Parts: sequence; C-alpha cells; structure tokens
Amino acid sequence: MSLYVLADLHLCFSDPTKTMSIFNGWQDYQERIKKHWLENIKDGDTVVLPGDISWGMSLAEAVPDFRFINELPGEKIIIKGNHDYWWTTMKKMEEFLSAEGFTTIKILHNNHYRYENYGICGTRGWVNMPGETQDEKVLKREVQRLETSIRSALAENLEPIVFLHYPPIFATNFNYDILEILYRYNIKDCYYGHIHGRSAHELCVKNTYDDINFHLIAGDYLQFIPEKVL
Repeated sequence: MSLYVLADLHLCFSDPTKTMSIFNGWQDYQERIKKHWLENIKDGDTVVLPGDISWGMSLAEAVPDFRFINELPGEKIIIKGNHDYWWTTMKKMEEFLSAEGFTTIKILHNNHYRYENYGICGTRGWVNMPGETQDEKVLKREVQRLETSIRSALAENLEPIVFLHYPPIFATNFNYDILEILYRYNIKDCYYGHIHGRSAHELCVKNTYDDINFHLIAGDYLQFIPEKVL
C-alpha cells in the first residue's frame, strides 16, 4: 500500500463549459487524470486530493465528479480548495457520500487520517499575496483548523504530514500564520497546490526551506500524474 497526492483536479463532468482544457497544459486533463491514475494507483493505496476537486456549485451538481473519483482505485482523502463551492458542513458531506454510495472518499476537515505511523493532516489554508483579498477571520479559522488536525494526529503518536491547498510561501510572499504552525509542530513535509502555469510554478518553493520540505503538487505541474508520498 502506498500514499499518493494530486491537487487541482478541477473536474467538470456536470458542466463541460467549465473545462480547464482552454489553458496551456490542461488539454484533455480529465482523460489524463484517469489514465495516469489507473497506471499508478492500486486498490489499497491512499490518495490525498488537496482542493479544487469539482466545479460543481452544489453537492448535487458535483455528483458526476464524485462518481468519477469514487470509481477510481484506492481510498481518497479530500480537502477544500478555493473553487470547491459545493463544500458544506462535515455532517452534510458525510451524509451525501453515504447516500450516493461513494464509499472510497473521506473528508479531511478538523481531523486526521492514519497512514501507517503517519497522520494525514491539513486544511485549505488561506492567502497572503498581493492582488488577493486576505480575510483575517478566515485566515484565523484556517490556522485553527490546521492546528486541530495536527494535534489530533499527535494525540495518537503519529508523525503529521501536512497537505494544504494554498501555498504557505509563494515568491516573496509568506503566510506567517500558517508557517508558524508548521514550525511549532516541527512539520517536516508540506504539500500544496493552487498555483497554475509554468511561470507561476517557477516562483514556488519546491525544496527544503527552514527545515521543511515543500512540495508543489498542483495537477498541471505534475502533468496529472499522482505523486508518491510514501
């Protein structure tokens, strides 16, 4: 059994007009996601999907996208992204997954999931970049959710691995609130998506910075090939 990660699926089976195929590097991306997934992922593996999963505006609209994910091999753990407008309360999402029979999908939200001796932790995160609105209340809430997730893993003596949607560092911009949590709990690996396009990818931290290994796992950066974590 292996652990993989792939962010930013941007599935649009319920509304093809929202396809990302109009952008460079995204041609036939939904077909490529399936192809590479089947080539790499087996039943028994776990795949973390850190945000921007479906363009559906509600859970009902997102059904075809969730069905696509559910039918792929492995267990999937999903995190909210900035375009996941279908996201609602944990109770409603769990009831939705159960009612639709989507048994291979789990929600990461104020909790963690065990993988061997590791804790899969994370949250959406928030922005601290020029040109993007920063809401102090939202940022504070995301920091709290990240800490809650990490502490829940530590309570079971697991080593946390953090998965975020937003990057804690982008170019010369630092989200110190999120970074402070990573430093406080001695996080060694942080995976994040959200950033698209070759020029933007070049501005991302993709190596060790202040003893934390940062990994960019946006779908187009990985060419929609799931990256093995463990």
